[in-house]
Amino acid sequence: MATSIVEPGTESGGLRQTRHPRSFYRVAMPNESPDKSPVGDPEDLELDLALALNMADEADKISLSRWGASDLRVESKPDLTPVTEADKGVEHLIRQMLGERRPTDRIIGEEFGGAESALPAGRTWVIDPIDATANYVRRVPVWATLICLMLDGDPILGVVSAPGLGRRWWALKDSGAWVSEFGRSARRIEVSAVGSLSHASFSYSDDVGWAELGADRGLDHLRSECWRSRAYGDFYSHLLVAEGAVDVAAEPCLKIWDMAAVVAIVRESGGRATSFDGGEPLLAGCLVTSNGILHDALLATLAS
Repeated sequence: MATSIVEPGTESGGLRQTRHPRSFYRVAMPNESPDKSPVGDPEDLELDLALALNMADEADKISLSRWGASDLRVESKPDLTPVTEADKGVEHLIRQMLGERRPTDRIIGEEFGGAESALPAGRTWVIDPIDATANYVRRVPVWATLICLMLDGDPILGVVSAPGLGRRWWALKDSGAWVSEFGRSARRIEVSAVGSLSHASFSYSDDVGWAELGADRGLDHLRSECWRSRAYGDFYSHLLVAEGAVDVAAEPCLKIWDMAAVVAIVRESGGRATSFDGGEPLLAGCLVTSNGILHDALLATLAS
């Protein structure tokens, strides 16, 4: 059943609007708050979406409260990427909320583990508490909490909340993709209709990891063939594809928590999301997104 989107302050048909004082979404749901939603109910995905949006609200409270704090604690992980107290606090909170309301569901998270070599069966939540932590540490506003629900390996629900940008995106399978900006009513988003790479806008993060994947020459070809290239980076590149503001995006080195929510949103916006060779990105550890029309040409250019 499709999620109902309503204007602020309206109610109808036995639905009530869920709203947080800092909320970046407007979503109507059954007369059941996410705080009291049935535990482990696998049938009503609208309740899962309401819960995910509620978890994003709570995550935003933590991340915003520590963003730019002079005493923010930052550590280096074994791979030399940064992690902050906010990363850990957000994931701990989300795990706690899921443990209370979806105790039979599995959880994969960046900071506290759970990842496997194969896509998990059943219901699995995939969490990136703060994507683009390096931006978060430097007060660059392009960072977000990523929440995804996977069913038998299929990303069926995605929420990406970027409070530093005042934006939140979400999608539910067969219900479309949506964005809310600065507390305004949600609008449905769709990919662009650009039909050639020479007219396309291409976004990526940086040059890191492309040579290891054997795609560094493909990156050079993309940058030269596309109308323009920009490094919007991280989750943002792919969600701009979902909005139709960018036409193609690619990143060579990602984890499942970097991709799952983004893949759900891009696919529901009408786009395609694959690995560099056209396969399943969540297993391959790399991601290519497009408006669909350009996807084959994009893959061919990368392979060149």
